[in-house]
Amino acid sequence: MEIIELLKALILGMVEGLTEFAPVSSTGHMVIVDDLWLKSKEFLASEYVANTFKVVIQLGSILAVVVVFRNRFIDLLGLGRSKSEASKGQGRLKLTQVIVGLIPAGILGLLFDDYIDENLFTTETVLIGLLIGSVLMIIADLFSPKEPRVTTVDQITYRQALTVGLIQCFSLWPGFSRSGATISGGVLTGMNHRTAADFTFIMAVPIMMGASGVSLLGNWQYFTMDALPFFIVGFISAFVFALITIKFFLNIIERVKLIPFAIYRIVLVAVIYLIYF
Repeated sequence: MEIIELLKALILGMVEGLTEFAPVSSTGHMVIVDDLWLKSKEFLASEYVANTFKVVIQLGSILAVVVVFRNRFIDLLGLGRSKSEASKGQGRLKLTQVIVGLIPAGILGLLFDDYIDENLFTTETVLIGLLIGSVLMIIADLFSPKEPRVTTVDQITYRQALTVGLIQCFSLWPGFSRSGATISGGVLTGMNHRTAADFTFIMAVPIMMGASGVSLLGNWQYFTMDALPFFIVGFISAFVFALITIKFFLNIIERVKLIPFAIYRIVLVAVIYLIYF
């Protein structure tokens, strides 16, 4: 039986890794796959252990971003340039710009975290988030500038960072998709799709690490010897599949844009609704 349960942990890690950074909502897929099929709170013997498990596999996805963008993070911390270059800070994405992009959702997340956890993590609310987020993505593709002014993250302004951060607030609704919201916000402010995706991934690391860190500190007691094998399998699975997905997604996003992902989300909503409701 434990082999089957470890396979479930691997599948949940795979779902997390494949969907965390694509604009399809990892939270939405996790809720749908877990609540309607795998039911991790049963094989992990507790809803609290299951929630901690989901935080752990999310950290696997975050580690994949750090690996892919390691040079950019070194640069943001001022460790990859000479002191004179770092002091000028000209022509480079700054850490303060990333922070500006994080502030709006960070504030709203702190204010409404309990309400979101208690009321919005259901299959029904996730389907609503998937659908409305799809509309935003379609709007972004249809109304974004035909010739984007910003073709690298080093050209992003503070105003654009703040605008993306404000639009990111929509992703607090489970199913909306943080990457879908921020990439849409980026292209609507004049970034090309690849630049908006790069900025999205860079912003993801501090906000996800912060949220995951707080959650882990509050649930450290659930790291028992019985649960540890599931945590390890899920973490490794999420890391490997996120690494593959990020590289693949960054290679295709400028060509395919957002509408194909929006169509996928709409079809998913229709299928889930017809099967389960």
